[in-house]
Amino acid sequence: MESPEEWRWVWIVGSAVFAVGEIVTTGSFFLLPFAVGALVAAVLAFAGIGVAVEWVAFVAVSIAVLVALRPLARRLDRSALDQGVGARRLVGMRATVIEDIPGGSELGMVRVEREQWRAQSTDGSAIPAGTTVRVADIQGTRLVVTADAAVPPPLEPPGAAGSSEAP
Repeated sequence: MESPEEWRWVWIVGSAVFAVGEIVTTGSFFLLPFAVGALVAAVLAFAGIGVAVEWVAFVAVSIAVLVALRPLARRLDRSALDQGVGARRLVGMRATVIEDIPGGSELGMVRVEREQWRAQSTDGSAIPAGTTVRVADIQGTRLVVTADAAVPPPLEPPGAAGSSEAP
């Protein structure tokens, strides 16, 4: 298979296989450089260049594109959110206690975004309704929360009971 006419189709099929492989895998631009290298080799094959030169071009272009895409791939990997799957995505999020969480292993209710969950405190302390907490863990169908001291308590609307504002 030394004919450039045969190799042009090998390179085209190789480029297509690498491109499809890049699309269907979750890698960070691993197969794309080989697809580009095979495409360049196919163009050279259509130009009637020898097979040895095509192989050198394939390897050189693949390495150059791989080196060029590595910084982008690393940046995308770093900025990807690692949110977990299912309920695990809630770990670390803020929640509001909507029913008191009694001390011990008793359960109360919290709201995380628009979802309501049964919850208990991490250290067994009581947490009153209205307190902002942070989800520390998920155990079955309940959240384990800790009081979030860094978050200020929710503000009462003007004119609410207990407000010191005069009308």
